[in-house]
Amino acid sequence: MATILAIESSCDETSASVCCNGKILSNVIATQAIHQKYGGVVPELASRAHQQNIIPVVQEAIATAKIHKKDINAVAFTRGPGLLGALLVGTSFAKAFALANDLPLIDVNHMHAHVLAHFIDDPKPSFPFLCLTVSGGHTQIVLVKSHSDLQIIGQTSDDAAGEAFDKTAKILGLPYPGGPLIDKYAQQGNPQAFSFPEPKVPGLDFSFSGLKTSILYFVRDRQKEDPYFLQNNIADICASVQHRIITILLNKLKLASRQYNIKDIAIAGGVSANSGLRSMLTSEAVKEGWQTFIPAFQYCTDNAGMIAIAGYYKYMNNDFAGQDVAPDPRIPF
Repeated sequence: MATILAIESSCDETSASVCCNGKILSNVIATQAIHQKYGGVVPELASRAHQQNIIPVVQEAIATAKIHKKDINAVAFTRGPGLLGALLVGTSFAKAFALANDLPLIDVNHMHAHVLAHFIDDPKPSFPFLCLTVSGGHTQIVLVKSHSDLQIIGQTSDDAAGEAFDKTAKILGLPYPGGPLIDKYAQQGNPQAFSFPEPKVPGLDFSFSGLKTSILYFVRDRQKEDPYFLQNNIADICASVQHRIITILLNKLKLASRQYNIKDIAIAGGVSANSGLRSMLTSEAVKEGWQTFIPAFQYCTDNAGMIAIAGYYKYMNNDFAGQDVAPDPRIPF
């Protein structure tokens, strides 16, 4: 019997989860709405909100799982990457909880956890598989050989795909977080209405900074010609931008699949909740003969359920951390 309490506090979600023998019993997430009026996450405000949220969130996770503190065998937590102040709150709480209850600690790499979220529910991918991990801070293609053997084979050289969505939303005057709003408008628009360039990046790596700049100039120039251009074309612009970002991602994923001769394909990270990406991945799977894996929505964005499942596999390998472990905002993959 292995019951893991997991803590996630890498950015602006405070989350706690309980996992028993690889089954998620609870996954509680407190989202910080305070950042909306600033147009992005404010690290100091995020840290303070984590301090307010963490005890109630942990209490709710334990109550929802219908267990007692004495049933817990280990405490897993996000060590990094993430915002230092936010990570400090989660790390400090995990260490204190473990020390008070004489429990071992398990430090988890946040990006590994996004990939391992595919082992929460059935169907689960078989090794080896490829995972396209896309979020506000990262865009990676990961070759996954086992629960502990994960290798980046392609990544962005500048902006992440999620950042491209959010920065585009800001250009269009949409409130934060803008990525989901672009997805919402895109569902009502024509993805072929406007054309945006695909960056020429060799190999399996990505680049989104040039695309972001081209969108900025496109909107600026069209607005000069017609002050109501954005207002009258918002759905088509969002659909066209979203289509270009997704085709960039999938073109590299197809290249990786052929290069490594792997047909099991997964997506993970906050952008994997995007309806356009899910739909186009499903279409490409038919053409390419892929078997695809997409996590449930609650395991796409930052959440402790993915930390719990990653912690469970480390627990089974007796891979523990000491009380001297410190958060690492730039922890290597």
